[in-house]
Amino acid sequence: MVENNVEKMIIEAVVKELAKKGVQLNFNSGEEKENKKDEAIFSKESNATCSIIDVEDYLEVPEINDVWVPNPKNLAALKRMKECTPARIGLYRAGARPKTNAYLRFFADHAKAMDAVFLDVSEDFVKKMGLIEVQTLAKDKEEFLKRPDLGKKLNEESVKKLLENCPKNIQVQILVVDGLSSSAIEANVPEVLPVLIKGLEKENIILGKPVFVKYGRVGVQDHVGMLLNAEVVVSLIGERPGLATADSMSAYIIYKPNEKTVEADRTVISNIHKGGTPPAEAAAHLVEVIKQVLKAKASGMNLSKQL
Repeated sequence: MVENNVEKMIIEAVVKELAKKGVQLNFNSGEEKENKKDEAIFSKESNATCSIIDVEDYLEVPEINDVWVPNPKNLAALKRMKECTPARIGLYRAGARPKTNAYLRFFADHAKAMDAVFLDVSEDFVKKMGLIEVQTLAKDKEEFLKRPDLGKKLNEESVKKLLENCPKNIQVQILVVDGLSSSAIEANVPEVLPVLIKGLEKENIILGKPVFVKYGRVGVQDHVGMLLNAEVVVSLIGERPGLATADSMSAYIIYKPNEKTVEADRTVISNIHKGGTPPAEAAAHLVEVIKQVLKAKASGMNLSKQL
């Protein structure tokens, strides 16, 4: 049983990696597929798209929602704790190691977190959301991860593109920044961005054109804000993933950023995902916070002092 589960996890990881490279994957069907699950026909063509057939039929990630501690002193309390947190509690052990399903789930969640960090937000997604794409000084993902400072400013070509395509002197500039989780962006922005834009427009707030920043850190909003002379910049950014979720997004709001901006100047709404603050709810809350920022002409700790 253990070997079969491990095999499934390995196959799933391989399938994901092949999908990134545009490999088409075809499995045998019926009884032949059942007897030869590990045999697949791989073909790679130019501009090929990945096709995965019936893989989900036998690739399952173990659930760890139950309490596995034998004869706990307070089962009801332990169950309440598990209902309140995605943390790995009450999973017990098998000898000196975690139970098999907990162990497999750990690796599955770790793989999702790794994908969130190392995969890029798809170009199709950026186009579908109608975003102007720019890039920071980081040349690729590896450099972005090793040099956080390069993710805080746009490269020369992107500065030119931004100035040519985005209006200046607006009240609010919205940025979508990949940050450290591409999956957080693709999971939450489709719900957050339309509600946010509609809500701000309803309040007669002047908006710039939404921009997608590739290989961006939080501080890139300062550079964009200064270039466009935006009164407020709000960044929807993918946060560092963990084992509880790889899809957490945050919104950072800054009022009139400049060269002296520090982190305490930012207002943050974090933990935006389906298991935290629901995306649509977060968007509605963002509208109210941005209104407060514009009224107070301050964000971060300076805003808190006025509330």
